[in-house]
Amino acid sequence: MGTELLAPLDLAFWHLESDAHPMHLGALAVFSPVPGVGPDDILDLLGARAAAIPRLRMRVRDVLLPVGGSAWSAHKEFDVHRHVVRVVLDEGDFMAGATRLAGELMEQPLERGLPPWQMYLLSGADDGQFAVLVKLHHALADGMRAVAIGAGIFDQIAAAAGAAAGRGAVRRRVPVPPRSWMPGPRQVAGMALDRIGEVGRALGVGASVVRNSRLDLHVSSALTAGSSGTRRLATAELDADVVQDVRRSEGGTANDVLLAVVAGGLRRWMLERGDELPGADPRALVPVSRRRPRATANNGNRLSAYLLGLPVGEPDARARLWAVRTAMDRNKAAGPMRGAGAVAVLADQLPPLVHRFGAPLAGSAARILFDVLVTSVPLPRSALSLGGCPLSAVYPMAPLARGQALAVALSTYGGRVQVGLVADGKALPDLDRLASAIEEELAELRSLITSPVAAPEGLLDRKATVTA
Repeated sequence: MGTELLAPLDLAFWHLESDAHPMHLGALAVFSPVPGVGPDDILDLLGARAAAIPRLRMRVRDVLLPVGGSAWSAHKEFDVHRHVVRVVLDEGDFMAGATRLAGELMEQPLERGLPPWQMYLLSGADDGQFAVLVKLHHALADGMRAVAIGAGIFDQIAAAAGAAAGRGAVRRRVPVPPRSWMPGPRQVAGMALDRIGEVGRALGVGASVVRNSRLDLHVSSALTAGSSGTRRLATAELDADVVQDVRRSEGGTANDVLLAVVAGGLRRWMLERGDELPGADPRALVPVSRRRPRATANNGNRLSAYLLGLPVGEPDARARLWAVRTAMDRNKAAGPMRGAGAVAVLADQLPPLVHRFGAPLAGSAARILFDVLVTSVPLPRSALSLGGCPLSAVYPMAPLARGQALAVALSTYGGRVQVGLVADGKALPDLDRLASAIEEELAELRSLITSPVAAPEGLLDRKATVTA
């Protein structure tokens, strides 16, 4: 793999990072042990499989052209042992210890100058349950690419990749005639037209961002506390069958149900801790992939997002779900290129020099756009294992932007929806209680679908809060 320029959005993520706001994604994968496979075996296997993934051997370096740009290039002194390490947990509750340690490790920025990723094997002193914490810089991967890269460590994907490589080795290579690096007249004209289109899109998105930015930042003290640079992780588990039961009863999508569950969980948690419910619904940034089906996973971050007002002020769980469903329907009708949530599309149109020097200002501006990130991460549906040890759960983790105290990530595996909550450790010390409140909210929705009622006239229009 040779040199490859960072895509504009990847470059934005690279320069948005600071010591207090590391810009890496994470996942805590938990495995069940099998006889005869110990931590040393798993550590060796992790190292071998990670080293075999070309993207994980790449680091970021500055380039002369374009001005302010950076590129991926192979790290000639790559040593996988600097990236894959084992941490032995103290005796006690394994999951509690792994979750606590994962939060602390998520605080630490990835070392620049090296390929921007890290894997930690978290295990006890014996050959019992273990977990793998994966950290990937957001410049290296969006949610879909993170899955594509991280999946390479699993037995099933590694075996399939090895078989494909073997088949490819016997194929005859067809020589490609050399091309001049200078573009021809038609290419120049095409690039000019593309650039005009990009500028038009950027102006449209920029206008939407300005229209939908908020001057009043006092939405919820629970979500707007100052950043301390610390991280805390909490996890929740939801029954995917129950989510589907609610969806079939109430309409909409499974993601609508999960967004409503997050909104209801926030309401419960705020009331329990004695917070005054905000006068304005907190805004959730809901990322949307712009990656086309079957497109290569190595062509940069391809993201936009929707903005959704989470109806925490609505006391009725069913009404909260209806409000979320209607708002998301309107978001989808407008499309991912509309609204302030499409700020990632705007970043895609800006030159590298703007990202290099404008990143601190852009990072601070996140606070006027949204209050909490809520993202769904797709996972393979098939059963996965590592060294024969079955994967039992995967808890995804999203980074915190400046001015945000909470990020929520969800993924479905093995009939369960695993929820990873990442928060500023000092701002939200009671994060475990929020995790429990999210589980309780789904239980309430399940009880309500046994007694269906019609939506009150005008309720959907009144409760839906959406920025288009």
